[in-house]
Amino acid sequence: MNAPATRCGFVALLGAPNAGKSTLLNALVGQKVSIVTQKVQTTRTRIRGIAIEGDTQIVYVDTPGIFAPKRRLDRAMVAAAWGASDADVLCLLVDARKRIDREVQLVLDGLAEAGRRAVLVLTKIDLVPRASLLSLADELNATGLFTDVFMVSAMTGDGIDDLKRFFAARMPQGPWLYPEDQLSDIPMRLMGAEITREKLFLRVHQELPYAATVETEQWEERRDGSVAIHQVIFVERDSQKPIVIGKGGRTIKDIGEAARRELEDILGRKVHLFLTVRVRKGWGDDRERYREMGLDYSD
Repeated sequence: MNAPATRCGFVALLGAPNAGKSTLLNALVGQKVSIVTQKVQTTRTRIRGIAIEGDTQIVYVDTPGIFAPKRRLDRAMVAAAWGASDADVLCLLVDARKRIDREVQLVLDGLAEAGRRAVLVLTKIDLVPRASLLSLADELNATGLFTDVFMVSAMTGDGIDDLKRFFAARMPQGPWLYPEDQLSDIPMRLMGAEITREKLFLRVHQELPYAATVETEQWEERRDGSVAIHQVIFVERDSQKPIVIGKGGRTIKDIGEAARRELEDILGRKVHLFLTVRVRKGWGDDRERYREMGLDYSD
């Protein structure tokens, strides 16, 4: 008897900043693979999350939010988002609370210009009355850009299983691209830096401007099975350094403790996390930083 044919393909998650892409990705994969904060444009590059549905492997691509770019980093992130639009299924997420605002319209215009149709996913439906959801779905369907419509809440799980089955049925036949137990293709050094960046933004999102980044400088496997991780938090100005450190080092200690606990949960072993804060003026125009983030450095 022949073994059942396997399927494997890509689903790109597009949308305006804070549409819920990273939260949905984590729900679809069943484990955290992309960081989530209330700060817009938290996701800076494409992150792949891998899920299994029956005989199908689905590779979800979380993308930066699409918005009107002003800086080089903005342009690189938006380019990375649109670069994922050649996936087998293109999925546009719209925050049901915001309806069709200027940023959503920007994405709709981009789809129309590219001649692409997508699957519409209205997110955060647990926060919106049903009548409002239906009217929004009708309004977006009228654009002619969507083949199907789903309404989900990644927080409550509503609609997630239906969405996974839908995506699985539309993946092309072919061998799986990743081992069955692999949940993401992001290197652990980068994942570790992303987790610390998430804790940084959650802790000081009101005081610290967007221009901060985290890099893993050293990842040391110890004989006792633990790992020592040395990371640097880069800010752009001297005045931003005390914000991250906090009075008596309290803020950076809190950030480090939160990041360490999550890393220990993910790795399943003891983590020694060492954080340093440095000033790197204009890191947003540093070609090397773009390479490390997987972004295209262009003029």
